[in-house]
Amino acid sequence: MITETPSATWPWPTYAKATLACHAGAAAAVLAMPSQWPWALGAVAANHALLTGAGLWPRSTWLGSNWTHLPAAATARGEIAITIDDGPDAEVTPAVLDILDGHGVSATFFCIAAAAAREPGLCREIARRGHRVENHSDRHSNAFSLLGPQAMQREVAAAQQRLGDITGSAPRFFRAPAGLRNPFLAPVLQRLDLQLVSWTRRGFDTLRRSPADVLARLSKGLAGGDILLLHDGNAARVDGRPLVLSVLPDLLSLAAAAGLRPVTLAAASAASAASAASAASAASVAPRP
Repeated sequence: MITETPSATWPWPTYAKATLACHAGAAAAVLAMPSQWPWALGAVAANHALLTGAGLWPRSTWLGSNWTHLPAAATARGEIAITIDDGPDAEVTPAVLDILDGHGVSATFFCIAAAAAREPGLCREIARRGHRVENHSDRHSNAFSLLGPQAMQREVAAAQQRLGDITGSAPRFFRAPAGLRNPFLAPVLQRLDLQLVSWTRRGFDTLRRSPADVLARLSKGLAGGDILLLHDGNAARVDGRPLVLSVLPDLLSLAAAAGLRPVTLAAASAASAASAASAASAASVAPRP
């Protein structure tokens, strides 16, 4: 189920080229003027600090392509994406699916492959009901952003393989655990043909205990193109009830009242690509003045 592009074709992000240039420039400066080594060391240290900061900012695009909104065509159509992380969960996910069915909408589930392997039937049920299962790593390690290139490749590729085998459809999108990453992730995703996705806003529903507060965070300024983050796995509970089950119905009702339509990331991407292709075709056959 894994699709890889040859390593020679990896389009390294600008940050990688800039980092190499910084290191090369620092080395050249020290060779030419050894007394300038403190300045060269400072430049290299600053470069590494910048990369670290970018990795700790989930919505950053400095470390490669990262969706924080849906494509422009999906935004114009009034589409939004409900994304649900950390499942599947045997108790919570079926209830989430029923809520989505009740509102007649589709969502994107960023599943942990190890959890999916424990609940393969539930993972397949997500897909059967018209939703998408996407890659949220194999084990959801708290140390994901500290992994080296080979370990990160194994973690993402193992999840890609397991989730593809379970659902019969290879994931097309990836979300890093807690949204944290490092410079090694972008080439891994490029090789596996995966698009990194973060979010427009999140409700912190694994930490907060107020459904009203979480709903307000997700719905304030809600507009076409938004990518919203909730959790079926690791969900916070209020009086024993998973918070997502209290928030999701109201969120979907608010979206409907605003004329917004929740779709999967894959559907938004495919429709946008089709719109672009249609526009390009129309332009190619348009009569010239």
